[in-house]
Amino acid sequence: MRQKELRLALICYGGVSLAVYMHGVTKEIWHLARASRCFHAPVAGELKGVASVYRDLLKTIERDCGLRLRILPDILTGASAGGINAVFLAQAIQSGQSLEPLTDLWLENADVSELTDPDAEPMWRYAKFWAQPIADWFLKRPGNVVSESVSPETRAEVRHKVSRLVRGRWFNPPFSGDRFSAMLFEALESMAASHLGPSLLPNGHPIDLFVTATDFRGHTEMLRLNSPAIVEETEHRMPIAFRAFVNDEKSNALADPLELVTAARATASFPGAFPPLMIDEIDRLAAENGRHWKSRGSFLSRIMPMHVRDGTVDNVALIDGSVLVNAPFGAALSVLNNRGSQREVDRRFIYIEPRPDRTQSVGDKRDEPVGFFGAILGSLSTIPREQPIRDDLERIEKQSRDAERLQRIVMGLRPEIDRAVEKLFGRTFFLDSPTPKRLASWRAKAQHAAGERAGYTFGAYVQTKFTAIIDRLAELTLSAAPELSLADSVLIAETFRRALENEGLDTLAGDEGGANERAIAFFRAHDVGFRIRRLQLLARRLSRDWEIDPEIPDDALDLARAKIYDILGLYNRADSSAIAMQDFRDFARRALEDPIAVLNFLESSRLLPETDLEAERMLIEALEAVPKSLKRRMLLTYLGFPFYDVATLPLLQNDRLSEYNPVKIDRISPDDARSIREGGTQATLRGIEFYNFGAFFSRAYRENDYVWGRLHGAERMIDLVTSTVESGLPQTTIREFKKAAFLAIIDEEFEVGRCAYSLLTTIRSEITDRFG
Repeated sequence: MRQKELRLALICYGGVSLAVYMHGVTKEIWHLARASRCFHAPVAGELKGVASVYRDLLKTIERDCGLRLRILPDILTGASAGGINAVFLAQAIQSGQSLEPLTDLWLENADVSELTDPDAEPMWRYAKFWAQPIADWFLKRPGNVVSESVSPETRAEVRHKVSRLVRGRWFNPPFSGDRFSAMLFEALESMAASHLGPSLLPNGHPIDLFVTATDFRGHTEMLRLNSPAIVEETEHRMPIAFRAFVNDEKSNALADPLELVTAARATASFPGAFPPLMIDEIDRLAAENGRHWKSRGSFLSRIMPMHVRDGTVDNVALIDGSVLVNAPFGAALSVLNNRGSQREVDRRFIYIEPRPDRTQSVGDKRDEPVGFFGAILGSLSTIPREQPIRDDLERIEKQSRDAERLQRIVMGLRPEIDRAVEKLFGRTFFLDSPTPKRLASWRAKAQHAAGERAGYTFGAYVQTKFTAIIDRLAELTLSAAPELSLADSVLIAETFRRALENEGLDTLAGDEGGANERAIAFFRAHDVGFRIRRLQLLARRLSRDWEIDPEIPDDALDLARAKIYDILGLYNRADSSAIAMQDFRDFARRALEDPIAVLNFLESSRLLPETDLEAERMLIEALEAVPKSLKRRMLLTYLGFPFYDVATLPLLQNDRLSEYNPVKIDRISPDDARSIREGGTQATLRGIEFYNFGAFFSRAYRENDYVWGRLHGAERMIDLVTSTVESGLPQTTIREFKKAAFLAIIDEEFEVGRCAYSLLTTIRSEITDRFG
């Protein structure tokens, strides 16, 4: 039985009230992940509704296609209101909690009447009586904004709510930041109280969450130039990142709820609608709820180190993340490196785009000249938010082409390298009986042979290797000492290089091929990347190349994979353990003045000789537990890795391998899901009215967009799952699963009774008409 992981990286746009639609989509991703977890590790309790349909789909794929598929949504990014969806979905996936409280938040509280600050409410009928004629004229005159952008049946409701805003306080945001934060906190608390089960990701797997925020006042960072060498520039981007690993033995909360509230509130702080987020708002929230924010200091040091250093935390004003980064693809790309896999991986980047039909900026009319206010609005708000993501998509496509190219290179090298390793070790009498001493001797022999056979290309290899190690050490140093106020780690890396050259590492290659003694000592002390790459190659062989061999039992492969990933864990912890050391932080602060002290400390504490000894002991233990045929393949791959590394590292230009797979990009939008209703966005969504703010003025609109988000999400989830099966499923089977999923969603919403009966009845009739 082949095994594969469909890994999802989700990018949630900033989309104003269309975030309600996005929530419906993300809810189906959550249900699909629940179904996958139950399929692979059944838990107590019955899986009902649409999740059971997804589970049955996975069963059908296993039965009919011979593929055991696991779904892992493990990277989530978002901006603005889309960032709220990313935060809550990440918490639900990591913790195993229910996502239902977020549905209640969107449907009940995402309304202007609920969000309006009490101080901004008109306190009596005649408040700002002089403003009422202005409001009436603005909202009822021919061609007014409501008549142009809101459906007739909802215009009265929208006019009433807009009128209250107009007659409220002026020149201050109408919505309450404190009320918004309290709503977010309440929803997270409700999630924690409705625990469903274990994490939706396997034990040891990472989950990454990124949301964007904008530091309104900005903070200074250093920028390197030729002349002058260093200048100060103001930086306004403030990404807020979370990373956690699933641990079956501990609570799997992604982060302190107050940290998650900070991220969600900051990224969705729409300019003019909400006041900027100040940290004292979260402090008040903690005090009102009797919560001690234990992680406050470490959290703020991580997301705003410059402000912590300068003592300006209390003055930081965070506004909407989509002002600068509306579709954070880059954050998702940044965490693909060093992400291992125990089986074949199909990596998808999914972005939710509710309005793919945008052809012009808000308020613009192509047959009229651009007006004064239209130009200002479009330049400052609309155009930056709606700028296409073509650059990001092209960058991902290039990375995918590079991964495919590297795969082809490795496959082409394999026969020749296999022959070279066989010739080097094929007649070694003790190859079937490895010991730590023998393994060390064999590794040295393979390393020397790879260097000799590389010829003049070996110089490029060791220089690439040396540079990658220095860059990694510099990045660690900067992470441990953000108070150095450097824009990047380049200056630290250059300082390290000069210091090492002064210590005799100005040349790396030896006279007779291979590296010289000083270089070998340096690599042995610091080259964690080489060790990790070697284990990743072995894991990839176990997951792909040998999985289809009928002579190797599945349980032997599972055992070997588990052992290899345990060893990888030893090395992956090396960097994080170093950063956590207070002594290292102290040395790191003086890296530019005394770089050798930093390097000596890392040599003595980061990669201990005991780590290598333990890794080899665990590898020998794994080899002894598998059949002889698999043992020999594993050992020869492990020993032959230097041959691959010499050939590929100069091309890879990275000291850690990524998932080593091409990234495929998928979009979810109303225009991509037409099984129930044709017409795309215009035919299904109501939140697009009133310049995409429509759903904030009408519960009926929110219900409509939420339900269609679920239906479109279900359709695209089934498309994604079936597209990863090479042999494919019959279209009739896919159609039946879509119908079952659609009806299950409608039945769920009928049961909970939160959406209008007429809406659900109408859509159910359309489903039965289209599917029979």
